[in-house]
Parts: sequence; C-alpha cells; structure tokens
Amino acid sequence: MGKSISHTSASMSYGMNQEKGSEIIHSQYLAGETPREITEEFKVIQEQNELCRKNTLSFVLSPTIEDGRKLESERLKEMTERFLKEMNLKQHQAIAFVHRDKEHVHVHLYANRINFQGKAYNDSFIGKRSQQVAERVAKQMDLTTVREVQQEKLYRMQYVRSEIQKIHEKVMAKERPRDFDQYIKSMEQNNVKVIPSINRQNQLQGFRFEHKGTNLKGSEVHRSMSMGRIARQMNFERNMAQRIAKDKSMQLLGRTVNVPKSLTQTIIKKTIKLAIKVVRDTGIGI
Repeated sequence: MGKSISHTSASMSYGMNQEKGSEIIHSQYLAGETPREITEEFKVIQEQNELCRKNTLSFVLSPTIEDGRKLESERLKEMTERFLKEMNLKQHQAIAFVHRDKEHVHVHLYANRINFQGKAYNDSFIGKRSQQVAERVAKQMDLTTVREVQQEKLYRMQYVRSEIQKIHEKVMAKERPRDFDQYIKSMEQNNVKVIPSINRQNQLQGFRFEHKGTNLKGSEVHRSMSMGRIARQMNFERNMAQRIAKDKSMQLLGRTVNVPKSLTQTIIKKTIKLAIKVVRDTGIGI
C-alpha cells in the first residue's frame, strides 16, 4: 500500500511509536533520529519544490503473519531496500520502521517525494504500482505473495462452501425437516451453525452459515440455499403452514419472528404440493 501525504511529522511520529515496538531498520541520506529531526531534513529538500503539497511518500510493507514471524531485522531491511530500488527511490531520502506490537509484523516506510534536484516523484497509480513491486520483492526473497494468500483464501472458501452444501443436502435427504428449527438443529449436529438474519422490524430475512471459522450468507454458499429455496425443500405440516399464513409470523429458536409475504407464499405452495402428492400416492379423494 502506498500514497502521497502532507502530514510528514505526524506520520513519522506514528512510525517511531515505541509502544508499538518500533525499530529503525533502514535510513538513507538522513542524519536525524527523531521524527522532528527527520521531518526537518525532509523539509530542507522539499523547499526546493513549493508547488508540491503532498511531498512525502508513505508505504506499508506487510509480509504474511507466518513470514513475519521468521523475518529478523536484517531480512526486513533487505526487503525494504529491494522495494526502494524497484520503486526507483534509492536516490531519495527515506526511513523505515518495523512494528512488532501485533501478531502481524509490518514495516512503515517514508520517502521524500522530492529528489535532490527538486523534482517531484511521479505518484500516478502509486497504490497499484507499490503493490506490484511488493509482489516482485516477495518472489525475489521467496516470501509468500499477496496473490498466493488470496488464492489460498479462495480455495479454502470454495472448499468450505462445498462442505456446507453437501451437509445441507444430506440433512434434507435424510432428516426431511418439517420446520426451520429442525433444520437448524440437524445442521448443528453436522458441525454447521445456522444463524437466522432478523432485521430491526423483527422480520426473518435469511440465514447465515458458519463452518470451520467461515461465515457465509446462504446465497453465498449456493443459490439453492437462499431462505426461499430452503423453504421449498422443507416438509411443513399443513397446520403450521396455515398458522404462518394467518399470523404472518412463526416460532424460531424459541422466539416469534415476522415472516415476509414471499416466504409465506412459498410455504403455502409447498404444503399444497405435498397434499396433492399424498392424494396421488394413496388414491384418497380430497
């Protein structure tokens, strides 16, 4: 992540915050050691270009949590220097601090946007460019890249989605739940927590599914797992369906919740279909 800023002193103070376990891991063309001293040195060069207001470049270099645990100060310094070289900032004043106050070790890097000739560094698409450079540096140092992390998350998400859907299909086929309470209980017995989404008007909006640390809306798991489509797969009893249609509400996990008109219609249609099926299967007249 990279951007141009104007609040150099405040950013330097944050970078050097001792409460965050701050440590200077790289400094170039600078003699100062405090935020005030470094800011003043930046200003001496920045005064050569008074038209440039956002005259400091700020970057955050964030290895993965696992890589961060293994990276000593020397390796973090190497990572920072490689980044500066790839960004063509080796001839600019710069300073970098590592923060180790959280599990996620990260580096705050500040570079003077104005070079020694008074020319401002081109910051067009600086965020995207710095991200691409960070990817290259990670590959050079055999570190995990952001793209690899994203791909791993995507793979894990697809795997969890598939597991939840399979459990849902098994519950519907074997347990044949007659209401949402039975469905929720059966899913929980298979290690999937089903969380009703209820709005401020106390109306049931849908369900979220929690499994192996991942929380997803039903429609995010699969299109067959929206609230309405789950209802179509239920075996609601006729009396319950009629009561829901009359009261426009239902009992859910020990509380009364309002039911949207669309869900009421779905439940009634499903009950009628079940009644017709019984007539056809048994030959009993209505």
